[in-house]
Amino acid sequence: MAAKKPRAGARITVSLSSIVRHFESLPDPRHHRNRRHLLGVVITIAVCGVIVGGDGPTALAQWAHAKKDWLKQFLELPNGIPSRDCIRRVLSALKPEAFQACFESWIASLITKGVNGNMIAIDGKTVRRSHDATQGLGPLHLVSAWATGNGLSLGQVATEEKSNEIKVIPELIDRIDVKGAVVTIDAMGCQKQIARRIIDAQGDYVLAVKDNQPTLHEAVRKLFSDESQAALVKRPHREHQSSEKGHGRKDDRYYVLAKLPADFAVKDQWPGAKAAGMVVRVTENRDGQKTSDVRYFISSCFMSGKRFAQSVRGHWSIENSLHWVLDVTFDEDQSRTRNRRMANNLAWLRRFAISLLKRHPATDSIKGKSRIAGWNNDFLMQVLIAKGI
Repeated sequence: MAAKKPRAGARITVSLSSIVRHFESLPDPRHHRNRRHLLGVVITIAVCGVIVGGDGPTALAQWAHAKKDWLKQFLELPNGIPSRDCIRRVLSALKPEAFQACFESWIASLITKGVNGNMIAIDGKTVRRSHDATQGLGPLHLVSAWATGNGLSLGQVATEEKSNEIKVIPELIDRIDVKGAVVTIDAMGCQKQIARRIIDAQGDYVLAVKDNQPTLHEAVRKLFSDESQAALVKRPHREHQSSEKGHGRKDDRYYVLAKLPADFAVKDQWPGAKAAGMVVRVTENRDGQKTSDVRYFISSCFMSGKRFAQSVRGHWSIENSLHWVLDVTFDEDQSRTRNRRMANNLAWLRRFAISLLKRHPATDSIKGKSRIAGWNNDFLMQVLIAKGI
């Protein structure tokens, strides 16, 4: 057993026990002679330590030693607190795909179906200082899936270069559950094989269209051109508009989603394609000057104008709510972890920590909640339970 039997009235013990159970099926990569600490206990300490701001094995071990008296009430620690070297060996040996798979049931328990139509944003981020010139390795690039309405990291796949996103996005789609969800990806992920992967997994997609798909881009642009307005008005279409003020400017956005005509130039080449979208943004600056830009999309779902707007705008929550927080709160861009497996596993723990911290109803920032969790054991357990929203 990785956790002691709960004492009567010790409600937080149940939470630690449940955490350990998530990792019972995870293969232990260590030789049996070297197992002085239970694998589930080491990972539980890593999860908690990252939530409170630990950035590597040394910090995780330091936090655990500081909380030794508290932890030993609930966890089996026959040989004391795992050392930093033990934590490093475990995080360096665990296969990232197997490690993430152990979080599936935990994540499933946190998902609220129907939130923002169950939308999933997929995008990449580079850990800029993780390069290793001596090994000929560039910075680690991670492609993540983010449930926009739930504020949850669903999974990630690592690649050595941003240009390889196209190759790993299908792998990420296979790892997560996209059934019934709308998957949004920027223009780099606008690929036929990716669209096919989403449709085969019983999901829908909204893909940004740019010049990397010139034939599709031109066909969508022509659909919404001035010359085609008369035909567009007669064709089934949905509209929505919004207005936002902030940062010294006003942004008006106009959304149009039109059902594809039977003679749409490349309709048969894009699996499941049913509609094309256009978003026009008009920005008025403080000095009264106006600028505008237009973006185009291909979609497998002819949804309402409002939901199309939520899909397009919601996609950027992966930048604002995940990537920005990773750099500002967890200083991920400055991480110098060279071991690829450990860097991948620590990156996943940071993303999962953000998911849990965001769900706590306290009004503090993510950084503030992380700090409080490091001070207050009960608050940390509330974060781990992730209820109350």
